[in-house]
Amino acid sequence: MDLESAIGERFVCAKCRHQEVYIKRIATTGTGFSRMFDIEHNVFLACSCTRCGYTELYNPEILEGKDNLGTILDLIFG
Repeated sequence: MDLESAIGERFVCAKCRHQEVYIKRIATTGTGFSRMFDIEHNVFLACSCTRCGYTELYNPEILEGKDNLGTILDLIFG
């Protein structure tokens, strides 16, 4: 199961408790040279509630780097 599917199955909005989510990968620049040359090397998952629009960002490198993804998602989404 990929990371987006796992998040989608367990998502509960922190503001309105709605359970449907829109997930998109976004890239951002860092500081220094990456900003000056517009190099987008930081990738995040933007998870937006489909009811209220509240959005949380997650670092997929951290989530994917763990052996027990289910435990991590349980900690994030309760």
